[in-house]
Amino acid sequence: MGPRTTNAYKVIRERIASGEYAPGSKIPSERALEEDKELGIRRTALRQVLGRLVAEGALEVYGRSSYRVPGGVSVKPPEGLEPWRIHGERDLYDNRWVKLQLWDVEPPGVERFEHHVVKLQHVAVTAILDDRDRVLMLWRYRFVPQQWGWELPGGIVDEGEDPKDTALREVVEETGWRPKSVEHVVTYQPMVGMVDAPHEIYVGHGAEQVGSPTDLEEAGHVEWVPLTDVPGLMARGELMGSGTLVALLHILASKGKQGTTTAS
Repeated sequence: MGPRTTNAYKVIRERIASGEYAPGSKIPSERALEEDKELGIRRTALRQVLGRLVAEGALEVYGRSSYRVPGGVSVKPPEGLEPWRIHGERDLYDNRWVKLQLWDVEPPGVERFEHHVVKLQHVAVTAILDDRDRVLMLWRYRFVPQQWGWELPGGIVDEGEDPKDTALREVVEETGWRPKSVEHVVTYQPMVGMVDAPHEIYVGHGAEQVGSPTDLEEAGHVEWVPLTDVPGLMARGELMGSGTLVALLHILASKGKQGTTTAS
């Protein structure tokens, strides 16, 4: 994107972050945004900006050529339910990579019992797209499932490190490409019943090659994979890791919304 388009992208991003464009609300029409002097861009460039924001999850398509900020939901949490009571916990095993504990828990109306809890590291995973709708991926061998497959770059968030910095750093270390920018999409837990391992998902657009991968333990064959290949790779079981699946499904869902609007 050029300077004016980049500026328009930043302005709309800031309006969303500040709450000027509130969660669940429609943003101004394309005509109104085109006439917005602070943005200063024409309709074609504006649609490029809006498409990027949709792909990143900052906006969603709403109706015909309309957009709104995600976050508005109709369903409400049920009232009157009680959480489990936690009476205590004790460590069974602890090192840098994994901690195994027993928690003394009491669900509502159920007798107390001990429940195993596994604590793993905080992780950031990043999907980088180029202007040809390809995603930057790695072909790797994972010895635990004894399987080859495609993954997105990602890694452990160091103590005191901003997960966004982790996302940027891991892409460079594992692929040799430096993202132009990344935006947070979602934080989730991959095995919420027993394992505590928060995953941060980021999406970015554009990258420049700055060298070869420097993390030789984590590096694999680097390739820009067409998004159109993702459903087939998923069906063949060649997409490994929940972070990879969550990020790619988010992107495909966003692209699908754009396609539906265009078709209408």
